[in-house]
Amino acid sequence: MKRGNREWGIGNGQSRGSLSQRAVRDCGRCQGTTEDSARVAFPHSPFPIPHSRRASRAKGFSLLEVIAAIMLLAIAFTALMKVAGASISLTHNAAEHSEAAMWARSLLDSAFVGEPVRPGSRSGRFDPQYRWQLDVTPWNQAGPALPGATLQLYQLDLAVSWGPPAHPRSAHFRTLRLGGPVLAGNAQASP
Repeated sequence: MKRGNREWGIGNGQSRGSLSQRAVRDCGRCQGTTEDSARVAFPHSPFPIPHSRRASRAKGFSLLEVIAAIMLLAIAFTALMKVAGASISLTHNAAEHSEAAMWARSLLDSAFVGEPVRPGSRSGRFDPQYRWQLDVTPWNQAGPALPGATLQLYQLDLAVSWGPPAHPRSAHFRTLRLGGPVLAGNAQASP
């Protein structure tokens, strides 16, 4: 049954001349009623027929669609904020490690420049945040040094730490330095 631009009946997707529309029309004729009274018996369906003109004119979003879109947006925004927070944390961590490497390079480049290399351990602070510990040991990959050697390799192990004492962060650096051999009594010969 069709009147104007609207189709009446239950939205079952049947074509215009469908059985259900004919049944409504015939039902009204059989009972001696007009088509208008048959429309009252079958009120307008809230579910539009998929290919009807009413369905093509329906514009806007339902409340459920709006709520789903807002929830999807909230989930995406939360994930984005977590990624941004992690990125900021990683950037800060990388900056701290870069500063520790800069301090370590400075110390290792200047260690034992004006004085002979001596085995042992030293420690200190670069600034209030960064601390260091330097361990110097003779190094010989082939075994003990030969008795008449004029030069000896030394391994310098530097540990730079920062952060709170309860949870310190640290970076370790290692290099070799050439110096005079270690004599008896841990004394150093001048080169």
